[in-house]
Amino acid sequence: MHEKQQLNGAYYGPSIPPPTRSYNRPSRGGGFDCCCGCIFNLIFKLILTVIIIIGIAVFLFWLIVRPNAVKVHVTDATLTQFNYTNNNSNLNYNLALNITIRNPNRRLGIYYDSIEARALYHDARVDSIILDPFYQGHKTTHFLNPSFKGQKVVVLSSDQSLELNKEKDSGVYEIDVKMYLKVRFKLGVFKTRKMKPKITCELRVPLNSGGGSPAGGSFEATKCDWDR
Repeated sequence: MHEKQQLNGAYYGPSIPPPTRSYNRPSRGGGFDCCCGCIFNLIFKLILTVIIIIGIAVFLFWLIVRPNAVKVHVTDATLTQFNYTNNNSNLNYNLALNITIRNPNRRLGIYYDSIEARALYHDARVDSIILDPFYQGHKTTHFLNPSFKGQKVVVLSSDQSLELNKEKDSGVYEIDVKMYLKVRFKLGVFKTRKMKPKITCELRVPLNSGGGSPAGGSFEATKCDWDR
């Protein structure tokens, strides 16, 4: 009887547990990564803005000033001695130059803070001298008179010795003069930082050891290259 009552009663089975709620915990580094991204983005924008401002300033400077290249010429060169001894590689030389430097700019002045002049014979250095610094105003011409004189051991290769013999026969020597500069440009009260251009003069100088007319003819004025 008792069993029938149990069978007739409602049977609900075991209780169903409530559904679990998932909880996603935020990453600890999320806020830090976002902050770093904002900082890098800000730095990039600042750098880009500075570059644009500098570019505009340079363009306006060029538009207002319109700088022209400095013009350099060797107007005269006198070579009274150029004797090379093969036994001991001694070179006796005496070279005097007249150089003009023309600043064609109307608004730019130039400070020549340092000038080193070098004489080279087929890439072999013969001599080096330091010239006095000076300031050159706008639309003016400055004159330099470097002189290279002395004796030095200059070791020449076989090809250079061959060229030397040819030039002895012709009476004209190929001598390069290079000037290494440290200059600043001036516009009103403003001055630029120091720049290091180089002047290269490729000369063909006749030897005049007797005091009369050179056997190789007279020297021809030569334009030099101003390399920025």
